[in-house]
Amino acid sequence: MNEIETISNWIKDYATKAKKTTLVVGVSGGIDSAVVSTLCAKTGLKTIPMVMSIGNKDILGLEHAWWLDENFPNISRRIINMEKIFHEFEKASMYINAANKLAFANTKARLRMTMLYQMAQSENGLVVGTGNKVEDFGVGFYTKYGDGGVDISPIADFYKSEVRQMGVELGVLEKIIEAKPTDGLWEDGRTDEDQLGMSYEEIEKAMKQDETHTIVTIKKDINKLNTYREIRKANLHKMVPIPVYRRK
Repeated sequence: MNEIETISNWIKDYATKAKKTTLVVGVSGGIDSAVVSTLCAKTGLKTIPMVMSIGNKDILGLEHAWWLDENFPNISRRIINMEKIFHEFEKASMYINAANKLAFANTKARLRMTMLYQMAQSENGLVVGTGNKVEDFGVGFYTKYGDGGVDISPIADFYKSEVRQMGVELGVLEKIIEAKPTDGLWEDGRTDEDQLGMSYEEIEKAMKQDETHTIVTIKKDINKLNTYREIRKANLHKMVPIPVYRRK
């Protein structure tokens, strides 16, 4: 049995033990959500890929949702325009001096999470996470209580390069495999690499060097490793358990 079948079976086993009958996945048009939604579809359980638009086109997300519908009989896709909800939140926030653009970007992710859980609870389902190892355990590139708010994480132990390879094996649309990763939270279309200042290949390399305590001598690699460590340090609070005061 190959890794893809093993992961798909793991998802199904977890859902069965939890007495859940539906798998809910937010689909963005990126390789991670494309792979996870396809793994879910392969379980045979009812799978709901949700494309939730807030100020962006989500063309690849729509194409992937249609592709799933054409290839699996257990798909029940949902296309939801959440722009009005976000703008109402945006207007209300102006009264509390909350005009930070990053905060608003993260709010989009949290509104999507809320919609995913609304669907999951309504359909006796689980929200299936789409984060990979680099994002979830390397640089913490996700929104706390946004795309980080999930029930299970089937690809969180796999590097981005490994997820791309899964996409190839699953037959995911080539344009999705080749697309530059983006979280879809910014209207200017900035990519993940624009935000991080490093490519996923560079982050993956630095992450492996850091984990194995590899001695790095090339100046360019030293700089990338230092950048990786700075990003990780800034986001570490998202990757560790919430501190709890313990009474004595």
